[in-house]
Amino acid sequence: MNTRSSHRLLIGIVAAIALAFLGITLFGPRMAAFAWMGTLFLKALKMLIIPLVVSSMVVGITSLGDVRRLGRVGLLTLGYYTATTGIAVGLGILFVNLIRPGAGMPLDNLVVPERVEGKEVLGAQDLILSFVSDNIVKSMAEMDVLPVIVFSLLLGGILTTMEERGRPVIAFFEALNEAVMKMVHLLMYLVPFGVFGLVAGRFADTGDLLRAATALGKYMGTVLAGLAVHGLVVLPLLLWLFGRRSPLRYLGNMGAALLTAFSTASSSATLPLTIQCAEEKNGVSKRSAYFVLPLGATVNMDGTALYEAVAAIFIAQAVGMTLGMEQQVIIFLTATLAAIGAAGIPEAGLVTMVIVLRAVGLPLEGIGLILAVDWLLDRFRTTINVWGDAVGAAIVDRVATDGKWMPAAAPEVKPVHSG
Repeated sequence: MNTRSSHRLLIGIVAAIALAFLGITLFGPRMAAFAWMGTLFLKALKMLIIPLVVSSMVVGITSLGDVRRLGRVGLLTLGYYTATTGIAVGLGILFVNLIRPGAGMPLDNLVVPERVEGKEVLGAQDLILSFVSDNIVKSMAEMDVLPVIVFSLLLGGILTTMEERGRPVIAFFEALNEAVMKMVHLLMYLVPFGVFGLVAGRFADTGDLLRAATALGKYMGTVLAGLAVHGLVVLPLLLWLFGRRSPLRYLGNMGAALLTAFSTASSSATLPLTIQCAEEKNGVSKRSAYFVLPLGATVNMDGTALYEAVAAIFIAQAVGMTLGMEQQVIIFLTATLAAIGAAGIPEAGLVTMVIVLRAVGLPLEGIGLILAVDWLLDRFRTTINVWGDAVGAAIVDRVATDGKWMPAAAPEVKPVHSG
């Protein structure tokens, strides 16, 4: 999806939201007749989940090359990205539990699965066992996504070690991933219609509008607060401590890339400019820039992961559910892992959001709550994604150079995901 299509999508979403609320104002509860459009959109999202998870996870791992040859630089880079994504998700969970933006939302008519209401509470052993499945096909059919994610990551890792024998299988998954991504692109053109149906169906009762607007404002504030702390405190602190650089100067030199990320809502589209700013303006070595930044555009989604954790718990609060520690740990793990599969197009975080909701049995209809403001939050979280990649390049460059870990020529990593 190019920049022009991205802008058209944004205009379509904003127009759909405006028309939905205008229709609610004029026709009130009769607007519920359009709810089927939102239902159709959600069913289309669910249809793509398992093919997207399997293909994107496998391709994401195999794009790194033989995992046995990543070396200390590769492990350092992956360790940094995993740690910062985990910190981002943890911040999101902390903020959403403190602020509780979903309390009081008008969603009491949604069906809540029994296992989330506490009738089937996961224990510590159950949490560990949920990572694997004794029937992966059954898990796929039932959209039990956590073991599917683990299986796909392991499969991708093993395929990278099989050399010639693994290449036909890798080529199959690359073609499958490309085909699924084209389907996701097509689905993105239906987003305005889905947004219209979900907003109209959810808020057709005009008495709910004030409560919904208040809760959505708190939700936006929660996401933005988490992103702000991560982007303006956590990442600069890491840059100063481990990269030995001035955060303000480094941030200023990355300004062009960050503004591009905000305007396009795509870190894939921003990648060439991110590399240029890091290398030419901030003095990151070419070897580090050309290895760390494409890898970050593949697996590092701090902003997306934070948003998904906040949105999932917000929806749980909106339907009056209390998530236990085990369920929140599952959200933590799933949001961190699902961010790897976020597609390189605007609003694609909505697709991976379904993965997180399914992991703990939350009602997918709750997505209708956040669609009204997601188009704006998408730009902020993409900016944080790119900023996290840039900080990682500086840190790895300094640590690897001091430790003499950097190879003479960094391997090329093709970015396949973003968000």
